[in-house]
Amino acid sequence: MSFSLPYKYINAEQLAEIIKSKPASALKEFAVVDVRDSDFVGGNIVSALNYPSDTFHATVDELVQKLETVPKVIFHCALSQARGPKAARIYAETRSHAHPEPAIQQEIFVLRDGFSGFQSKYRHDPELIEKFNKYYHD
Repeated sequence: MSFSLPYKYINAEQLAEIIKSKPASALKEFAVVDVRDSDFVGGNIVSALNYPSDTFHATVDELVQKLETVPKVIFHCALSQARGPKAARIYAETRSHAHPEPAIQQEIFVLRDGFSGFQSKYRHDPELIEKFNKYYHD
C-alpha cells in the first residue's frame, strides 16, 4: 500500500512568483499559513496568517472554514521540517472531514526551507517580506 502525502512542496521562487502575480488582497487565490510560535516575531511573508503550531489543533477548524474557497494554501514554519508539514497534514485531514465533497479543489503546499530559506533570498523585498528584523535571523 503506497502512502501519499496530502501536500506537495513549493520552493521560495515559486511562492515569490505567486505572491507577486496576485494583489495583496490575497485570500481569493492563495493563502500563506505561518505556523511558527514565539519565533513568528522578527518578520513574516506578506499577508501570512499566523496559526501557531502549539495551538493548531484548537484553531484548525476555524482555518478550514476561513480558507474553504481558496485554491492554494501554503504552510510553513521556520525550516518546514516538522511544524509546517505536520500542520499541513492536520489541515488536510480536517478539511477532508469537514468538506468530503468540496466545492473547490484545494492544493496544499509546504514551503521548502521554510521562512528561514525564504527570508534569506527575499528579506529586502517589501512585496514579499514584512516586519523584518535581522536581529532575529543573523
